[in-house]
Amino acid sequence: MDQRPQKLEIRPRLPEWLKVKMPGSQRYLELQQIMRGQQLNTVCEEAHCPNIGECWDRGTATFMILGEICTRACRYCAVTTGRPKGLDLQEPKRVAETVQSMGLRYCVITSVNRDDLPDGGAYIFASCITKIKETSPDCRVEVLIPDFAGSWPALKRVIDSGPAVLNHNIESTGRIFPKVRPKGNYELSLELLAKCKDIAPNTVTKSGIIVGMGETVDEVLETMSDLRKVDCDLLTIGQY
Repeated sequence: MDQRPQKLEIRPRLPEWLKVKMPGSQRYLELQQIMRGQQLNTVCEEAHCPNIGECWDRGTATFMILGEICTRACRYCAVTTGRPKGLDLQEPKRVAETVQSMGLRYCVITSVNRDDLPDGGAYIFASCITKIKETSPDCRVEVLIPDFAGSWPALKRVIDSGPAVLNHNIESTGRIFPKVRPKGNYELSLELLAKCKDIAPNTVTKSGIIVGMGETVDEVLETMSDLRKVDCDLLTIGQY
């Protein structure tokens, strides 16, 4: 039997961009203080995003409106599920003030799902866009919206407020979708994106797919094809 020591393979050094820095820079702390002072939520914190330090250090953040409790329970998401309480009608004003104080030229607004509200929270989305345009006219606003349970009047209200980009993430492929988004509907998400173009043909639409949840490459390509069929303009692909 060969008793000679076996040579261990040395793993290649990971590229610097893969290393996540611990949050704590001066800019990060300033932004954290602003969010706390304005009593605003960010998806960066609620979803436990590992890139929060890098993004906040650059002065960018994604506002999460309509509270911090979601009425759905998507299996890939870390946001708390439960029964939301009330509606903060002053939230759009505070979001706009924060955008102005940060000097943002581009901001992203998303939300929890609010199936408890008749319009799914569309009024607050629209109000945020309107207020930001009033106080920061040079800032472009992207909204990442829920499906509003298929309420087209709710969708129209958001579109009529004039977002620069209207984003609705389909998240997964047709086969995987029911497993990871049991309260959503794959076809409804596609229909929503198509409806955006019906309501306002010049609307820039966007969607996103998370890979790494059991889908195949062919299924991802099929979903990409489905998105093009509804004239989706932009697509992001992330990893779970």
